[in-house]
Amino acid sequence: MIGIYTENIKGIPSLVVVRADKQNEPLPVLMYYHGFTSAKEHNLPLAYILAEKGYRVILPDSLYHGARSEGMTMKQMQLSFWDIVLENVADIQLIKDWLTENELILQDLIGVAGTSMGGMTTTAALTQYPWIKAAAVMMGTPNLTAYADILLNQYISQDDKKELSEDTVNKVYTDIEKIDLSKHMETLRERPLFFWHGDQDPVVPFEHAHSFYKAAVKQYTNIDRIYFLKEKGRDHKVSRFAMLAVAKWLDKHLLVAIPNESNI
Repeated sequence: MIGIYTENIKGIPSLVVVRADKQNEPLPVLMYYHGFTSAKEHNLPLAYILAEKGYRVILPDSLYHGARSEGMTMKQMQLSFWDIVLENVADIQLIKDWLTENELILQDLIGVAGTSMGGMTTTAALTQYPWIKAAAVMMGTPNLTAYADILLNQYISQDDKKELSEDTVNKVYTDIEKIDLSKHMETLRERPLFFWHGDQDPVVPFEHAHSFYKAAVKQYTNIDRIYFLKEKGRDHKVSRFAMLAVAKWLDKHLLVAIPNESNI
């Protein structure tokens, strides 16, 4: 039986999805981050699939989302987008510390994945945490600077430019540059990395991740460790096809060291 447990992990409201009979045992861990304006429970279908395979899946709420909501307007949320991503990256270390303190990680096997903004969080985390063993990006972008340009242009077109001082904009770009995987591709170090993206995505440009993949694959001596799955005609919504594909890929690249009985 798969259990869903509510945890406050160092101040981060989270769901832990795991086989009930393995709840207190060390297991491979996957942290999965939701998208903008979503919440942790919206990723339960994928978490269930992964928990059945032997993972402990951590679904955190991002800053200003879900149980961390502060009743902000959409404009306030949009203007806080990069603060949320940066907070997510910091939260990942806190969650890892909690897991370590409670002896819940098997063989240091920790993966990070996410949808849209959560996928951007994932790519950013790869620049900061060499202990991440594998990562999966569902319709996110590793090119955070280019996506920041898109958001800035949207703000300007909505007459929100007055909300953004030049100093604020410059600080955002400075902060993003440090975690922009497209500018720090060397931090990949051949770690397994999966991309899924619909080619009709109107929110996060398909070509951002696809062009990154074409450049990054040249740095891998084992090209099986980096994979891009394109779903033709798909928009900004993760399909069941994509969920099953990422679960299968993680089996190969994150559970590879685990004895078969751990996956029963």
